Amino acid sequence: MKTTNEMIIIDLEATCWENDRIPTGQKVDIIEIGICKLNLTSKAISQKKSIYIIPERSEINRFCTKLTGITPQLIEQKGIYFEEACEMIRDQYHTATFTWAGYGNFDGEQITEQCDWLGITSPFSENYMNVMHEFKRHFNLHKQIGLKRALSYLNMDFEGTHHSGADDAYNTARILSEIL
Repeated sequence: MKTTNEMIIIDLEATCWENDRIPTGQKVDIIEIGICKLNLTSKAISQKKSIYIIPERSEINRFCTKLTGITPQLIEQKGIYFEEACEMIRDQYHTATFTWAGYGNFDGEQITEQCDWLGITSPFSENYMNVMHEFKRHFNLHKQIGLKRALSYLNMDFEGTHHSGADDAYNTARILSEIL
């Protein structure tokens, strides 16, 4: 694999339920892929975008909308199917050659789970970096801390809206540029 000075950073928003009580017959579905590219040399963050996804195995409820700001109407207007989103990501970000990262394991695992469920190839490489873990390791902390607390630790303010995939990906990229 060729080495590159760029990384893809993602943050997913997914269908969710109060107290994590998933209704019978429903599964966690990605409803937004926030994505951006981080240049490790210049530390420039580019191509920040939200890709809204039509959930195929569950529905967006009030709790989920309150947390993420994503409504069924927004998905109706701007949503595309997950498979289309994967093709778009491959074409626009050329992701197969880059290491990709997310804050925690959920993003990497959920992409893999949803690709497996659809029988499609992941748009991303095998090289996933858990930024939460890297942050803990970098500062020799006893336990992992959340995205907003990690920014505070670095004396940085959160930019944008928390639980917006694009904003969370962007802020994750800001953290990564500080610790790499």
